[in-house]
Amino acid sequence: MFYLAIDQHSKQLTVNLRNDQGDVVLRRQVSTKPNRVTAFFQQLADDCAAEGGYVAIVEVCGFNDWLLALLAEPWAKCRHVLLVQPEKRGKQKTDRRDADQLGQILWVNRQRLLAGKRVQNVRQVQLATADEAMDRQLTSFSRRSKQRRTRVINKVWRILHKHNLQHDLPAKGLQTKKARQWLVKLELPQIDRFELDHLLAEWKLLEEQLKAISQLILERFTSQSKAGLVATIPGLANYGALAVASRVGDIERFPRGASLANFFGLAPGCRNSGNTQGRTGRITKQGSNMVRFLLGQAVLHVLRKDPWMRHWYQQVKRRRGSSVARVAVMRRLATILWSMLKYNMPYIRGGPEEFQKALKACRELQRDMVIA
Repeated sequence: MFYLAIDQHSKQLTVNLRNDQGDVVLRRQVSTKPNRVTAFFQQLADDCAAEGGYVAIVEVCGFNDWLLALLAEPWAKCRHVLLVQPEKRGKQKTDRRDADQLGQILWVNRQRLLAGKRVQNVRQVQLATADEAMDRQLTSFSRRSKQRRTRVINKVWRILHKHNLQHDLPAKGLQTKKARQWLVKLELPQIDRFELDHLLAEWKLLEEQLKAISQLILERFTSQSKAGLVATIPGLANYGALAVASRVGDIERFPRGASLANFFGLAPGCRNSGNTQGRTGRITKQGSNMVRFLLGQAVLHVLRKDPWMRHWYQQVKRRRGSSVARVAVMRRLATILWSMLKYNMPYIRGGPEEFQKALKACRELQRDMVIA
């Protein structure tokens, strides 16, 4: 079998091919133009057919989709594709060195990687299903649209502050019908009026887009049972539940709740050395920043609606302060989320004891239904 490492860029692929002995038999760059990249992989499939094909390793980037789809074609003869995210970066970085390093990682750890086991300093990325990919793209698009709307509103505020007109605003904020009508009739210098008209038009367009996005999110949310479970966490509605559920993936790949918290970057870092023990630092922040943001927003609702969690938060707050306590609640929410998805249970207020009681009752009910 051969082992192919691909360093992907927008205009070319830098490939590194090794044989069973670990020797590099091919180093080259391939254009990403469809005819050239297809011809390369067709020739590669013919050359590797006698040895049983090849295994490919690709470093994750924002435009892996077309390459992964090409490698999945039957004629490509690719037996398995590994999508990884190396955790360490070299100080001397070139495309050829990156491809060579990926090839070395694949060949040295080929047995563990092909068995789906963990490899130190290599973060394996699980390929999303078609539904998960759609939900991730939709929620990311919604987030970007909201950020664009916020930037537009801030630019409108800048024009008002420029002329000290914020005191004449007929409402408490800009996002009211009365304030929008006042902005349309506001007298300003020519260039400022010209810019404000364009900002108001962009604002209106973004509002229409966000309304359509919200409707599509609602449709996707109602069709996803896993998102419905996540939505039982206080503070996570359609958008938040769909975003979190689509980024968890298969819950069976996480052996325990702490694994899911670590996956989202909520586990504390550690730099112990010598006789120093138990010194932990800030959270790693290695996972999805959107999930961390949504869990951080959910903390406010959970503390208000769950007395047990509020009591636990106050205990941590007295020892470590409010900031550390809020992050601790986020991490605990991640472990609770694992239990919810693992056992197909909604969020239960009252702590672990109440959850165990509800889980026991649910299992007894299922057993009685099977017996009946």
